[in-house]
Amino acid sequence: MDVGYRGPAACTAAGITFRQLDYWARTRLVEPSIEPAPGAGGQRLYSFRDVLILKVVKRLLDTGISLQQIRTAVHHLRRRPTADLAQITLMSDGVSVYECTSPDEVVDLLQGGQGVFGIALGRVWRELEGSLSEVPGERLAEPLQADPHPADELARRRRRRTG
Repeated sequence: MDVGYRGPAACTAAGITFRQLDYWARTRLVEPSIEPAPGAGGQRLYSFRDVLILKVVKRLLDTGISLQQIRTAVHHLRRRPTADLAQITLMSDGVSVYECTSPDEVVDLLQGGQGVFGIALGRVWRELEGSLSEVPGERLAEPLQADPHPADELARRRRRRTG
């Protein structure tokens, strides 16, 4: 069985408002991968990975990164296997966002004068695991037809634990 998070739980865990969540879903910045809420009155259902990306978007916005750069970063993160996300540090110079997957890349970016701040996704991941343990998740009656993120380790652990 898979676990998903409805809008209010995703908002709480990501530290965003429901208005932000709704806007980001409607503008396709961060769409729920489990249930997209078709039609009026439908409720979206977000995966752990979706909520992680919501939290990263919030942090990037808080640092003043443009929505255009955030869209580019989100698009790139969506293409990465979930297991890889915990190894990524997003660095920015306040204008562009760079992906670093090793300490050497972070140092190279800083030495080049490009990095101003960084977001270690592994740390965000651990924070989110703690936050999500305190909000209600929703167990699906049936497993998802196609796992959109086959490398999602957290989802695999939940299926083993609840199965």
